[in-house]
Amino acid sequence: MSQRIVSFVMSGGVGSRLWPLSREDNPKQFHDFSGDGSMLAKTLRRLAARPQGETPIFLIAAERHAERVHADLAGLDLAGGGPLFEPTGRNTAAAVALASLRTLSEYGDELVLVVPSDHEISTPGQFWQSVEAGAAAANAGRLVVFGLKPTQPETGYGYIEVGTDKGGVFDVSRFVEKPDLATAQAYLDAGSFYWNTGIFLFRAGAMRDAFAAHEPKIWQATETAYKAATSDLSGLYMPLELYSAIPSTSIDYAIMERAKDIAMVPAGFRWNDLGSWQSLLDVGPSDEQGNVIIGDVVAIDCENSYIRGDGRLLSAIGMKDVAIVSTADATFVAPVSHSQHVKKIVEQLEKSGRLETRFTPAHDRVIESGAWRRRVRHWLFEETLPLWSTVGVDERHGGFHEALGFDASPLMKLKRMRTQARQVYAFAVAKERGWDGPADRLITHGIDFMAGQGRTKRGGWVRTLNIDGSVADPVEDAYDHSCVLLALAHAHMSGHPDALRLGEETFAFLDAHLEDARMTGFLETSDGAEERRSNPHMHLLEAFLAWHKATGERAYLRRAARIIDLFRSHFFDAESWTLGEYFDDGWKPVAGEKGAWTEPGHHFEWASLLVDFAARSGQGELTAFARKLYASAVANGLNRATGLAYGAVSRQGLPLDTVSRSWPQAEAIKAAIALEGSGGPDLKPEIEARVGRLFRWHIDPAPLGLWIDRIDERGRSLATEVPASIFYHLVCALTQYLDGTAGESQ
Repeated sequence: MSQRIVSFVMSGGVGSRLWPLSREDNPKQFHDFSGDGSMLAKTLRRLAARPQGETPIFLIAAERHAERVHADLAGLDLAGGGPLFEPTGRNTAAAVALASLRTLSEYGDELVLVVPSDHEISTPGQFWQSVEAGAAAANAGRLVVFGLKPTQPETGYGYIEVGTDKGGVFDVSRFVEKPDLATAQAYLDAGSFYWNTGIFLFRAGAMRDAFAAHEPKIWQATETAYKAATSDLSGLYMPLELYSAIPSTSIDYAIMERAKDIAMVPAGFRWNDLGSWQSLLDVGPSDEQGNVIIGDVVAIDCENSYIRGDGRLLSAIGMKDVAIVSTADATFVAPVSHSQHVKKIVEQLEKSGRLETRFTPAHDRVIESGAWRRRVRHWLFEETLPLWSTVGVDERHGGFHEALGFDASPLMKLKRMRTQARQVYAFAVAKERGWDGPADRLITHGIDFMAGQGRTKRGGWVRTLNIDGSVADPVEDAYDHSCVLLALAHAHMSGHPDALRLGEETFAFLDAHLEDARMTGFLETSDGAEERRSNPHMHLLEAFLAWHKATGERAYLRRAARIIDLFRSHFFDAESWTLGEYFDDGWKPVAGEKGAWTEPGHHFEWASLLVDFAARSGQGELTAFARKLYASAVANGLNRATGLAYGAVSRQGLPLDTVSRSWPQAEAIKAAIALEGSGGPDLKPEIEARVGRLFRWHIDPAPLGLWIDRIDERGRSLATEVPASIFYHLVCALTQYLDGTAGESQ
């Protein structure tokens, strides 16, 4: 009976050399290049096709790709194996250590086979023959690799130099990195070099011993994370805090280049790592002229070229030895001999904050800009404003109702100052856009209630009021003051006689009681209590920009610049392109989950505000930050089932709050509008798609003039009421959409 071999598939790579098709949210292992399934699915089927012997199959993958992984696992018998999900990538050394730990804990000191998920091996029978040929050496305690005899001077592969042949198993002399062309030719001429396939066979105990000798910290950290992992029917999940502590390095650097007595088995199978467009040209089905043509392509007088069009018609004439790859939002053109260097393009795009490396365009795009104009205008001006300007107004006690039921009846709840201010803002913006309703009366009604009932003795504004207007919570909160300032700016632009005076008084209070004495932003509350947050600062930035628009005075722009400085120095994480939410008094992220907490909706809000400030101040480099925030939110912060933004994700893209609220979807529309035309990709189709999702999930299922605020990860409503505070987000986003598409589809 053949020996058990526990197999592990490494599926954590991005495959940037196949950009623009392979991207961070949809790397190459999930693509079908040959019409018979994704690279990952084919790898799993190949492992399951072992002729004899037990072969449990495990998969090590990024947790944020879990949905894609489960789709490829459907219908496959893993013989007791399953997925192991990494919360963040820690390179291949951690993956191999994890594979060894899993094997030791579940099966003992058995043979372990580790393979990449994205290589093309078209002869599975010969693959298993080669693996079995290395079993004796692996059982003897040697680490076994598999090398392929080179047929050409290839600069895209690593090489293995071998020495003595011991019955078909060679001693490894050294591993060498990807060479230049001259060196690759020398390797080919020498005859003692093989291409490194990146496939490993070893006893779990032997790999444990190798880590103990060369990288004990990696083993210990991985073991700690593995022992703390949680599991359910969908897989094993490593804890983020522990797994992220594992040193990040490749298995080649950590072990293979340092261990002794490594063996190499010549690979008897057909192999290609599909690491470049040249490699896809080599293995793809070609026409009589040697071209590989995929998609809606018309090619005339072309030779030996890889031409792929995903979406629109792609035409080419007279091309020879080139790769042309066109997707919905990007096109790559290069000689196939240079296609290995696409990574340089990716690096340049990353540096400039472009979105196209991080996420794949949505498949449900509406191509025609302005396609939603008629529906948006009708919902906003004919359904929603008439409803909220009547039943949403508390004519008895003053101000506006905090929420409505789904029967459009007011709910008797405390009135938050931020909600009162946001309703004033919404009606002022509606007036600016030509609404013929009683905007002036509503603005005055709201400001009279706020100023008459909600001022503090020091000139600030209280946090909440009772239904009858008496004070419920007198705390002077920076967030509420930002909302008041925003409302007063737009009320001033709408002609309210007292808005300017009230705004000046509020700024005086802000400077005297909410500004941090150390000149590092603003306090959460005037008593200095509570931890620091970036969110009130974002809304203060919004208010400062509104006052600059209302008055033209650069003093407000200088106020905004101080918030921007905080964003640059403390809020934004350049490595992960994410925005922190919770901080200590020294603006360091707080410990635990809250320190890793990021909100896609706030990424979108900041993105639009950064573009606005960049245009006003001339600091054009801020647009790159805006693109990075947008890209991060789209790549890591969306529910792939609905296309809606999650409530919160970790800096590594793991969902922390899977509820999708309506306001982040509105802010996504604003961010895309702001970034459209800023030097990045054409976002008009993205804008239409985001408006479509807002209506599909949040607006169309609700009664006229209302919305579903909360949706679970499966698209089911969790809403029990309609909060008035969301109206501000919807009015702002949808009026900007109408502004941006004026003169287009009606």
